[in-house]
Amino acid sequence: MKMITAIIKPFKLDDVREALSEIDIQGLTVTEVKGYGRQKGHAELYRGAEYVVDFLPKIKIEIGVPEDRVESVVEAIIRTANTGKIGDGKIFVTSVEQVTRIRTGETGIDAL
Repeated sequence: MKMITAIIKPFKLDDVREALSEIDIQGLTVTEVKGYGRQKGHAELYRGAEYVVDFLPKIKIEIGVPEDRVESVVEAIIRTANTGKIGDGKIFVTSVEQVTRIRTGETGIDAL
């Protein structure tokens, strides 16, 4: 099993969710986060004063999938989250040792 964590721009969330639904991904977790990378924030004006916003709003999506679904999920995220501009985000794929569904006690692939 693998955990796919994607950091994307907030306005791309609906597109990514729809693309994942089309490839039969049934569950995901979404968290509002802030961060920066090469984008390094930006300057804004507020009541005539300029200030720097170091951390930009992003969305973190976490999806547990069987190993044979990783490529299709990653491709769907890239296809729909890509704007071609700096700050599009990143995708991390990590191994999952164990998963358990709390309600039923199912473990492994059955718990996904």
